[in-house]
Amino acid sequence: MRKVWSLALVLVFAFTCFSCRRKTDKDKVSETRTSGNTTILVDETYARILDDQIEVFKSDYPDATVNVVVGNENEILPKFREGKIKMLILSRMLKPAEESFYKQKNSPIYTDRFAIDGLALIVNKNVPDSTITVEEAYNVMRGTSTSGKKLVFDNAYSSTIRYFIDSAGIKELPKQGVYTLKTTDDVIKYVADNKGYIGVIGVSWLLKNVKGSSAYLSEVKTLAVKNLPNKKGGDAYYQPTQSNLINGKYPFLRNVYVINAEGTNGLGTGFANWLLSQRGQLIVLKSGLGPHKITERELNFKTNDKK
Repeated sequence: MRKVWSLALVLVFAFTCFSCRRKTDKDKVSETRTSGNTTILVDETYARILDDQIEVFKSDYPDATVNVVVGNENEILPKFREGKIKMLILSRMLKPAEESFYKQKNSPIYTDRFAIDGLALIVNKNVPDSTITVEEAYNVMRGTSTSGKKLVFDNAYSSTIRYFIDSAGIKELPKQGVYTLKTTDDVIKYVADNKGYIGVIGVSWLLKNVKGSSAYLSEVKTLAVKNLPNKKGGDAYYQPTQSNLINGKYPFLRNVYVINAEGTNGLGTGFANWLLSQRGQLIVLKSGLGPHKITERELNFKTNDKK
């Protein structure tokens, strides 16, 4: 009798394990361009904008899961360079040294612009100044300014301050006039509380329709910026509006790239292509940033021949 019971228990256990395995295999989502699981490294400046893209993509393709790892450039780039995560949203193209891991493996990297962003200069709303020139901002970065203006950035390792360092042609920050905090929210709050500082933040953080906008936005205003002579936007002062991002008249512009080294047939490539699709670009347009391309609308006019 004991042998019969033992055999029965073994059979039940084996059937249960087989059933569980079969269910797991059945429920597992296959990896395609519209299904499966992928992870993207995202510059924190664009985290909230990308949330909207992922939300709509997920509604179109319920079997797709897009995970996001957010950080500043110094935090997310090493993960990409080491091949730990093979997709990246960045405000610049990669440098040759940053592609070495993939070159050694003969693994292609696909880089596409999908949006146009700008860097806005904000001040306390009660400050009388409403304009600034690019040259004035660069002089502060170079430590040669005599205007008394002071710039405040989110943190010392962000893409925002890196953009100004590169644009001003300097290798290190001056001892006075340039300060860093921790986050963009900190910058907005600091400028709202202090009249003598100019905050530098991504235009995307000023958009009223973005989830989780700062409570201090109502206490600041943006400066209109005039570009260097003989440069586009050097004829007048321009606000960082969507139209000025698209037409290129606002001076502090930067492209937003999706960088993909996952391959050609996975979900990562599917999502990257979707960002450039008409649907993805319409979301960029609705967000307030400049889309990579604006799809022309065709209008069909019908005439009524009946009299």
